[in-house]
Amino acid sequence: MDNLNINALSLNNQKIVAKKTAVKTKHYAPKHKKGELFLCGPIPWRWLVAASNANGKGSAVQVALAIWFLSGLNQKSATIKLTRKTLKQLGIERNAGYRGLGVLEKSGLVSVIRKPGSNPIVTILEAGIGDLA
Repeated sequence: MDNLNINALSLNNQKIVAKKTAVKTKHYAPKHKKGELFLCGPIPWRWLVAASNANGKGSAVQVALAIWFLSGLNQKSATIKLTRKTLKQLGIERNAGYRGLGVLEKSGLVSVIRKPGSNPIVTILEAGIGDLA
């Protein structure tokens, strides 16, 4: 201990730079930009599960998303006019849209009013208790 040289521990006026540590940032889901369209919710999970499990060739969920999208555009109205334009934006062909809408109707998730030459009027219904898988 007697040979301790305090000057050997000196930094001789050197600058001390703190090491940068990685900052953990919380990642959020992307949000829509101003004026950009978005899917409005909440969509009841039971309803979505029932639509997913409905028999068909898979177009029922796509048609369901189109219906809920249009509902959000219409102040969350339960009754909407299902347009060909909306289905086309989701890549749903006309016949697939008919099939998907029929599957949702048979599952009791929507009621549909059809008139020749017009877009179908769709009303979103509550999912039944037995529909939750």
